[in-house]
Amino acid sequence: MLRPFAVSGALFALAAIAFGAFGAHAVAGAVTPERLEVWNTAAHYLGWQGAGLLALAALCLNAELPARARRLLRVGGWLLIGGTLVFSGSLVVLVLSGIGLLGAITPFGGVAMLLGWGLAAAALLHLPARGD
Repeated sequence: MLRPFAVSGALFALAAIAFGAFGAHAVAGAVTPERLEVWNTAAHYLGWQGAGLLALAALCLNAELPARARRLLRVGGWLLIGGTLVFSGSLVVLVLSGIGLLGAITPFGGVAMLLGWGLAAAALLHLPARGD
């Protein structure tokens, strides 16, 4: 169950580094400073979500998860992945295409990420206590 989340986390981290470098060297000279800031926000969120997904997968890798926690993590993890793709993806396409309407899609990704982290927190509350 956690493999897709760990792999997505690693790929998001990879993309964050690539987008950061591409933004600094190729995008910076081709767009306005405001659009470059939007690009950097997309890369920034990719990096944070990547690190978060990797940490979540690592925390839960060896834990015996109750069924409820597994369900919450499964839904939460997919919301994190989908939300990140929508959030950062819409910002990247907005910068590259100049279609401002894409900014209206971005908040849906943000809400999905919020819900995903909320469900992840709820799942972690169901983990068995180990010497708290």
